[in-house]
Amino acid sequence: MTAQAAHINPDRSRVLTSAVQEVAQRFELGSTELKDIIGVSQSTASRLLNGYYGIPEGSKPWELSALLVRMYRSLSSMVGGDDALARAWMHSPNRAMGGRHPAQEIKRVEGLVRACEYLDAHRARI
Repeated sequence: MTAQAAHINPDRSRVLTSAVQEVAQRFELGSTELKDIIGVSQSTASRLLNGYYGIPEGSKPWELSALLVRMYRSLSSMVGGDDALARAWMHSPNRAMGGRHPAQEIKRVEGLVRACEYLDAHRARI
């Protein structure tokens, strides 16, 4: 067993994986969209959504998944937990993102980070 394997906490993986499943459901993201956002294959995204794959702690998909959950939490708090409003925001042009839809922007690491920072900054005003 490697030193890194000894530090993997299956509970943390289960919690983040469950949170990503919930975000995907609330945003109505399928495996095709999810794979582009967290950087996994189509089959891995499908297995994740169906409960047959746990996101490995410390991996790139782990980091991107944590950002996706952070983005959802920020947006949800701004819209009072209204998932329909959150989905509408995701699929509407946004001037801060060059007129592009956040749903498209978050498929790039830079866009996901930008969406998180944008929402965090606006949430701070509330």
